[in-house]
Order: sequence, then structure tokens, then C-alpha cells
Amino acid sequence: MQEIMNNKSINEYLSIFKQYQNLGKKSLERLSEKELNYHPDKDSNSVALIVKHLHGNMLSRWTNFLEEDGEKTWRHRDQEFESSVLSISEVNELWETGWNLLFETLSNLNDSHLKEIVYIRSEPHTVEQAILRQIAHYSYHVGQIVYLAKWLSGTNWESLSIPKGASEAFNINKQQKK
Repeated sequence: MQEIMNNKSINEYLSIFKQYQNLGKKSLERLSEKELNYHPDKDSNSVALIVKHLHGNMLSRWTNFLEEDGEKTWRHRDQEFESSVLSISEVNELWETGWNLLFETLSNLNDSHLKEIVYIRSEPHTVEQAILRQIAHYSYHVGQIVYLAKWLSGTNWESLSIPKGASEAFNINKQQKK
């Protein structure tokens, strides 16, 4: 992935993060409180717990990003996965708070920061590597959220991208707009 992403700018990375934030937000908006807290089985996470984990990760990684290790001593990662029932407003607050910190932090960087060294769990990363690590991590969990939201919605699901069976028409439409 890094080879594909090399030579990107902070603004391009911000754009990628915003795509995942939007995809997740659209999925969250389609779920009831009961659905947000649904566990497919005893070893699986609910959408609410995934959001709780993303929130904890984002606060830890993006707080004092250039100055401190990305795994903060005040973070209690295992507690992020402890079962709890969260309201829709609590889930939305966690979602927005985490993403807002990420966007604020990245907006205060410029492209010259990309080669600086930061630490995550005492391991050195360039800023660019740390950003790519988080893109991969967040896209993984947003994918889980989308999958669970789709599964919980059943036949009521409206595609967030190109619906099944509509690729050819989508491509023709794109070509005609050129």
C-alpha cells in the first residue's frame, strides 16, 4: 500500500480519511440504537464497540501527534471492547470527536512533516507511515461497520456505492460525462 500511496500530500491523505469518515457516518445514520449495540455473537463486536475503539485509537494517535508516542499511557484499549450499551447520541459523539481531532491534527501539518519521525508503541514511523497505518486501520473498521449495517438493514439497505448489477450503467454514465 505504501508504494501506491507514496508522494501523496497531507491534503490527499485528508481526502482519503474524509471518504472513510463519510462512509462510516452514512452507515451509522441507518441504524437504530438496538442495531448499533447488536453483537452477532459473544466474540464479535457491535458497531457501537467498533466506534468506541476507533475513538480511543484516534484520541491516542492524534493527541500531541508530533511530540508524544501514539499509544498514550492514559489509553485503556481493552476497555474499548468491554460490552456496554451506547445511545445513538453517544455513538455519534464518539465518532465526531475522534474524527475532528484527526482532521484538526492533520490540518496543522504540512507536507514537510511527512518525513519526520513519530512513535507508535515505541516503534519509529515517518509521519507518512503513521498516516498510512491509520488509513489502513480505520478503513478496516469502517468496512466492518458498513458490513454490519448492511447485514442489519437486510433488504432495506441502499448501496453506499455502485449497487449490485449496476456497474455497466455506472461506467457508461461516467464515460458519457467525459
